[in-house]
Amino acid sequence: MAYLEIPIAALAAFMLGFAWYTALFGKAWQAETGVTDEQAQSGIAITHGTAFLMMCIMAYGINFVVNMHDVSEQTFMHGGFHGLMSAAIYAVPAVAIHYAYQKKSLKLFLIDASYILLFSGLMGGVLAFLKLG
Repeated sequence: MAYLEIPIAALAAFMLGFAWYTALFGKAWQAETGVTDEQAQSGIAITHGTAFLMMCIMAYGINFVVNMHDVSEQTFMHGGFHGLMSAAIYAVPAVAIHYAYQKKSLKLFLIDASYILLFSGLMGGVLAFLKLG
């Protein structure tokens, strides 16, 4: 199972992103970015492939932190905590800096940063949970 942990965690984050950027915040995200439906569909295989690859890299990093603990400590909540903290310490500040220089809106930052926090927590939880199985 160990070799499947990373892609499974990345897939969980990817599926959360599907819901996040369609049903939950899709229209608001498009309004803030100016991306049309046609633009969103253009090159979708490359966009999704790149996103999934980056999620695998993030899952690998979160898994590194989760694996610093004994397997008996690795519950979904414990892994989720490490995923959330990893995002809060590294990813969200990087996005904030990037958005500040690009003069992006606070609304767009909140949509994107909260997704990063949630999917990182989800990945950490999944990674820790899979070690118990």
